[in-house]
Parts: sequence; structure tokens; C-alpha cells
Amino acid sequence: MKTVFSTLALATACLAFSGQLLAGEPKRPECIAPAKPGGGFDLTCKLAQSGLKDGGLLKAPMRVTYMPGGVGAVAYNAVVAQRADDPGTIVAFSSGSLLNLAQGKFGRYDEHAVRWLAAVGTDYGAITVRADSPYQTLNDLVDALKKDPASIVFGAGATIGGQDWMQTALIARAAGIDPKNLRYVAFEGGGETLTAMLGGHVQVTSSGLGEVTPQLAANKVRILAVLADERLPGKLAAIPTAKEQGYDISWPVIRGFYVGPEVSDEQYGWWKQQFDAMLASEDFATLREQRDLLPLAMTGDELNAFVLKQVEEYKALAGEFGLVQ
Repeated sequence: MKTVFSTLALATACLAFSGQLLAGEPKRPECIAPAKPGGGFDLTCKLAQSGLKDGGLLKAPMRVTYMPGGVGAVAYNAVVAQRADDPGTIVAFSSGSLLNLAQGKFGRYDEHAVRWLAAVGTDYGAITVRADSPYQTLNDLVDALKKDPASIVFGAGATIGGQDWMQTALIARAAGIDPKNLRYVAFEGGGETLTAMLGGHVQVTSSGLGEVTPQLAANKVRILAVLADERLPGKLAAIPTAKEQGYDISWPVIRGFYVGPEVSDEQYGWWKQQFDAMLASEDFATLREQRDLLPLAMTGDELNAFVLKQVEEYKALAGEFGLVQ
């Protein structure tokens, strides 16, 4: 009789465990990159895709899909309005997403509309030209802008007031140039922007560093400045900072994910647990370094508090440039 009860208890426990697994792990995991392929959101999704798979933390393969529009606004609205309780969908975000939220560019939804899940790395802003550009340094570029701001066309994966625009605007302001006088072409994502520069349609790009380093390795671009407090480690150490060239500007770029607002605590907790495990892995640290991102690990409540604080700081910055109505 004892054996029968033990077998029954074991079967019940297995069923309970199986139920928890099905409730936690989504059947069709998906990462939405809210831009066209090739930019920072694509980089972020593929980092998680590889990290979770290589770490055995996701049984089903996670697909990466693209939902461009409004530099994240279309994806944000779609998830909140149409996939609010979808446990299988995570969406990439960056500091640029938070800057847009601070300016109300995501429509009727604000920074409280989603569940912030995990930050997996940090990037830095970069000012880049083609390898054959006449501008050898950031000061060369600024000198040309001082003579004729309209002579140089900047490309960026955002609209006026977006993260890439803000990076150039901060440099222009530091140099005594009115940012409103800059010529600026907005593209839908960093991949499209880089293609435009390599094709000679724009002369300079403002982006995240990780978006342009593959072309740096191919000797197709020259990075005039990285917007970090000090030179970055390893193979990136040769890139000068804006600060060392006389411009006291730093722009770190957080890379992470959110889920819909009605994803259950159990399902959210499952994702958080997987990301916590991934972020603690040495293999993931190597993977992140290969993509030229630096360590940053925040999940759950810690990330939520960071996001809310960052949005408030961006609201103040946007106000300085007259971007908040």
C-alpha cells in the first residue's frame, strides 16, 4: 500500500511540475526588434537568442522578428494593446526608447505601460564617418560644422529629439553650434543608417558603438569619438573619447527587454529567472564581449527603478532642448 501511495504521490508531483513548466516556459518564444534588421535592437535580440539557447535556458528556439515604426513606438503600442498577456513575446529596448518615452513619442502609453524585464549589456554612443572621409578627428568635423553647418549631412536611426540626434546635438551645443542648424536625415534603425553612409548618401552617422564596430573591423569606417567617460577596454581601446577631444559628453546606451503589462507574475518570474542565470554565465560574458557590449546586468524591480529614474532625467534633458511640449 505504501508503494502505491508513493507512486501516486510521485506521479502527482510530476504532473504538477509539468504544469508549472508549461505555464512558465512559452511554446513559441519571440523577440521583437522594433526596427529594421541590422541595428541595435537586432543586436540586442540576437544576443538574447544566442545566450538563452547556448545556456540551455530556453528549450524552444526563439525567433527574432522585426516591427519597425516610430523608433520603437509601433512595437510598444502593439504589445500593450494587442499582446498584453502574451508570455512568449519579449521586446528589445534601449536608452533611445526611454528618451522617446520621456518626450511622449509613444502615444498614449508611458513608461509604466509595460513590465521591464532585463538589461543585458551597455553600449555607448559613437560618431562615425566612412574610412575615406576627410574628417580624421572629431575636431575636424566640428571645425567644418562651424564654417557651414549645412555642408554636412548626419544620418541617424531616429527622428529629431531621438537618441542619435541628441548625441550630435550635445556635441554641437558644446561647440557653440545651434543644433537646429544641423542637416539631419532620419532612418528606421541603425542598419539602414550605416548603409546610407557607406553608400555616400550621408557623411556622418550617430549611433550605438556596437552597430558600427563590425564595419570598423572591415576597415570601412572611422569612429571619430565614442561617448564614454574613458576609453573602452580591449580591441576598442584605440577609439578616442569625445571627452579627451574637449567635449565633456558621455552617452551610455542600455540594452534590454520588456514584456506586456498583463503577463502573469509566474510567467514574468520564469523569464527573469532565465535572464538571471544567463547574466551570471561566463559564456554569456564572452558572447556579449564579442558583440562589443560592456557588462550591465539588471532584472525585475532593480531594472524597473532604473528605467523610471532614467526617464525622469531624460525629461529634464529634453526640456533643455525645447523638445517637451
